[in-house]
This record gives sequence, C-alpha cells and structure tokens, in this order.
Amino acid sequence: MISTKPLPSDEVRVTFTLDRDQPAGATSVVGCFNGWTPDTHPLRGRSNGKRSVSVVLPRGAAVSFRYLTEGGVWTDDPALSDRDEHGNGRITL
Repeated sequence: MISTKPLPSDEVRVTFTLDRDQPAGATSVVGCFNGWTPDTHPLRGRSNGKRSVSVVLPRGAAVSFRYLTEGGVWTDDPALSDRDEHGNGRITL
C-alpha cells in the first residue's frame, strides 16, 4: 500500500507499507528517488503488524520503484498497476 500526504512546502510525504512477512526478510524500497541504491530506505516493523518507510518527494514528480528483499529478490507493490517503460511500479505525486 502506498499513501501520500501533501506537505506545506511543494512536497509530498510518500509512505510505502507492506505486511510484515510479505515478502519475507529485510526489505527496502528502491527507486529513482534514491538512485536505485539498496538499503537506503529500509522498511521498519510497526506495532500494527505492517512495516513501512516514508520518503519526502517533490509534488508532481513521477516516481518509479520496486521493493528489494534480502537475497536480491525484487517484488512489486501488490496494489499498484501503473508501470514505467521498464516494468517498475510508478506513481505520480
């Protein structure tokens, strides 16, 4: 699940959320906003049984991303149907 919250500046807080064990193992969100660098934005466990991470991005940006789990396993957000030209998930803020 992806949620967005507009900020007073010209930015948006984007929160990436997954179930705690799906996919299994340490997972980070990797995308154009962090140079596709693994482990820059790891998802952290929450008390509600989910794990999430938030990133502040410019309003109006088109953002491509995927989730990377330990062992080099790439996964897509299950609730997202929009894809970029490479098949990565994409959201427009």
